[in-house]
Amino acid sequence: MNRIDPSPSDTPPAAAAERVPIALGERSYDVIVGADLLARAGELTAPVLARPRVVIVTDENVAALHLGALEAALATAGITHESIVLKPGEATKCFTELESLLDRLLARKVERSTTLVAFGGGVIGDLTGFAAAVLLRGVDFVQIPTTLLAQVDSSVGGKTGINAAAGKNLVGAFHQPCLVIADTSVLDTLPPRELGAGYAEVVKYGLIGDADFFAWLEDNGAAVLAGDTDARRHAITTSCRAKANIVAQDEREGGVRALLNFGHTFGHAFEAETGYGDALLHGEGVALGSVLAFDLSVRLGHCPAADADRVRSHFRAAGLPVDLADCGKPLEASALITHMRQDKKVTDGRMTFVLARGIGDAFLTRDVDETTLAAFLTDAGAA
Repeated sequence: MNRIDPSPSDTPPAAAAERVPIALGERSYDVIVGADLLARAGELTAPVLARPRVVIVTDENVAALHLGALEAALATAGITHESIVLKPGEATKCFTELESLLDRLLARKVERSTTLVAFGGGVIGDLTGFAAAVLLRGVDFVQIPTTLLAQVDSSVGGKTGINAAAGKNLVGAFHQPCLVIADTSVLDTLPPRELGAGYAEVVKYGLIGDADFFAWLEDNGAAVLAGDTDARRHAITTSCRAKANIVAQDEREGGVRALLNFGHTFGHAFEAETGYGDALLHGEGVALGSVLAFDLSVRLGHCPAADADRVRSHFRAAGLPVDLADCGKPLEASALITHMRQDKKVTDGRMTFVLARGIGDAFLTRDVDETTLAAFLTDAGAA
């Protein structure tokens, strides 16, 4: 990955917006990052629409806070719009809700020229994107992510999908949006815990390929979490540029894109064991999974212990979980490994892990045997 210079002095004034191009040939699009973009959503969206008609898909929490502003912006731009409001939470990302959403969209007589707007966090983005991928064999969609996690990760790159009984995100499609609008101002309404969970995905980009960005976060992460406009925009644009670089090289996760799953193999297992709910948010699972990925890297002789200590200290300072005890319930090594065997990166029955040689130097390996993994998890606190 090309290093992104993290110097805040290189960023434009707070009032400006930045465009991060996702270069995928005919499927290319921009991620627009800046403050107060929701009021401009109509003018920003209009150029990418096949016709001026959209259906917004959102959840009850986002609708109560922001739907009126989005609808007003679309109306000002002359874009006809309707809204579908779903229940919030990870449980909405399922077959039943997908079927219901598709039925509601078809009842509105949508056409292939109709564009869906995913207006919410990762759950809404993943579900709406998958609906767009299969509705009428594919319609366009726009992402307007309202959480930090969605702005830096799930809204960019075209991964869409739902959860299955066997695990998280096991059913889905690659379907790129035609635009992503990341309004940093809407993050001001996020609960601190949700903001922290998203911050784990920001840190991930430093851990996998940009040691300087991680060092910048050590100095400025508190400002990002506290709402500093310049720091927040810089963290988001740097994260999106890092992801854009990887997605442009490997759109369908045949190689280097798997590095973006750093912390996720562990994290998804923790989420599954805690019930995909409020006990452990996705980003919290990623933070804990990232700590364990560094600890396992140290144990296998790949990584200096000092780097693992820095990672643990940074996540702890951000208020994120760093020990299995933080999951709120006892975890069994055997159960966690069972979930890991369902990971999408399993090849020929062998689990794939993203480990690190140090901060900013992640790599893929299939050389972690289950006996070693079980002993490691037990030593980390699993039963």
